[in-house]
Amino acid sequence: MTGPARTGRRPGNPDTRRQILDSARKVFAGHGFAKASIRRIAAGAGVDPALVHHYFGSKDELFLATVQLPVDPRAVVDQLVLDGPDGLGTRMIGAILQVWESPAGASLIAAIRTAIGDPTTTRALGEFITAEIVTRLLHSLNCPPSEVHLRTGLVISQVLGVVVGRYVLALEALTQLGTAEIAAAVGPTLQAYLTGTLAGAQLSPGEGEPRAGRRPRPAVGRNPSAVHPPVDTRP
Repeated sequence: MTGPARTGRRPGNPDTRRQILDSARKVFAGHGFAKASIRRIAAGAGVDPALVHHYFGSKDELFLATVQLPVDPRAVVDQLVLDGPDGLGTRMIGAILQVWESPAGASLIAAIRTAIGDPTTTRALGEFITAEIVTRLLHSLNCPPSEVHLRTGLVISQVLGVVVGRYVLALEALTQLGTAEIAAAVGPTLQAYLTGTLAGAQLSPGEGEPRAGRRPRPAVGRNPSAVHPPVDTRP
């Protein structure tokens, strides 16, 4: 008698997988995450695009493999969304810190240090974090489209500041605190960036820049002399 049929993907040729990864690193570095295509990566590896999907499933999973992230941050985001918007900022930074404190943390630190030292990797990683994590999270919160760009930048800058300060630079002000204390301190700021009112700053890319041929309008009620001080003509 024969045993039950095995299910799942076959491991395949490790050389083919390595060729795809090598090509993917070059394409992501040269074109960024957004403009990299499975077809271009497959061509660089000399394989059919179907093989890329066979080994890695999707472009997102392939990128995670190239930067060697030990966890899929999208899974963390999906769980946060399921728990609702209330207290999301505190839960978000708390979940991120838990991952960094786990055994996977050493690999994450190595990945961030590699990205910091390699501008091309930084670009691709930044695009991935922007499009596949934070922007996706904001869309799930029904964030107005005109605010997504700014909120994304604010959230990423806050999270990266904490992560780099605590785990890469080892700033004493952050390393001497527990993760719960950091989450309690940073959470409200993240919550404001995610769901709060952005007073006077609801700008999508390009808004706020004066159009060609137009002079910026002065602020209402502003004293002109505060902007253009009078010239002293006394001898």
